[in-house]
Amino acid sequence: MTNYYRDEVGMNILILGGLGFLGVNITKALLEKGHLVTVVDSYFPQQIKRLDGCRYIVSDFKCLNSISTEFDNIDTVIHLISTTLPATSNDDIDKDISTNLLGTIELLRLCVERGVGRVIFSSSGGTIYGIPKTIPIPETHITDPICSYGIVKLSIEKYLQLFYRLYGLDYYILRVSNPYGPYQNYRGKQGSIGVFIWKLLHDEPIEIWGDGSVIRDYIYIEDVANAFVIAVSSEENPIKTYNIGSGKGYSINDIIKEIKSVLQKTPTIKYLPGRNIDVPVNILDVSLANTHLGWSAETSISEGIKKTAEFIKALKG
Repeated sequence: MTNYYRDEVGMNILILGGLGFLGVNITKALLEKGHLVTVVDSYFPQQIKRLDGCRYIVSDFKCLNSISTEFDNIDTVIHLISTTLPATSNDDIDKDISTNLLGTIELLRLCVERGVGRVIFSSSGGTIYGIPKTIPIPETHITDPICSYGIVKLSIEKYLQLFYRLYGLDYYILRVSNPYGPYQNYRGKQGSIGVFIWKLLHDEPIEIWGDGSVIRDYIYIEDVANAFVIAVSSEENPIKTYNIGSGKGYSINDIIKEIKSVLQKTPTIKYLPGRNIDVPVNILDVSLANTHLGWSAETSISEGIKKTAEFIKALKG
């Protein structure tokens, strides 16, 4: 088993889903630290710029055995792939299970066979706890997700624990709250801050589910990437699961107000009926990551929104 040290550089990292929002930012952060990165994703978008020092491999998540030799001599696999979203996962539960859960089990088997040292899994701090009993939410809080997305994420966590017990495959679980920032899909269905900024810049109405009182823990993507960088080279320890969030909560209305202030524009807002998949409040307790990983979020919500707006303004189209 690989020995991990916080100041070690030049490790071999393989990132599954490395061309997505989280993946691009984590890849950039790892390359800056001198790590060797291989990105695996199902396709290579034309608009994505290849990063110097990074290898790119196109492979479907369900066909990883066809590139099994790429897992040889890999210190850490970072698993970011999800084929569903919280808002749509209940619409096709079979797909959620067959692609994300069963696909991950095959991945873990491959990691054991090829001698991978560690797996870092991006779990969901926003859905895995369900409706919270306490705020902020610690890692010891009951896990009672109310959507298939959260249930599958929780199931994957349990299989990581099982493979560690059975085969010694080391792992870390990072339960990320609501990330936002550069390279997010601003025209998609997830990532309200980026979507709202894009719509306001293009004079499009902003649609909000419910009355805007839903509270979330938003975290700037550079802070998230830094958590993964630390987890890659952190010494092995018995605490495997960490919340990764800002530890602060903001309502949708608060976010709209902040974006309005940054852009100096007044949005047109359309309020839609609330959804039963949305928990009313979610704020993570991040003290465990601060104590045992030496990590904390450093970007304020106002600073993060400003950086995100600047990035989106620079985009063409």
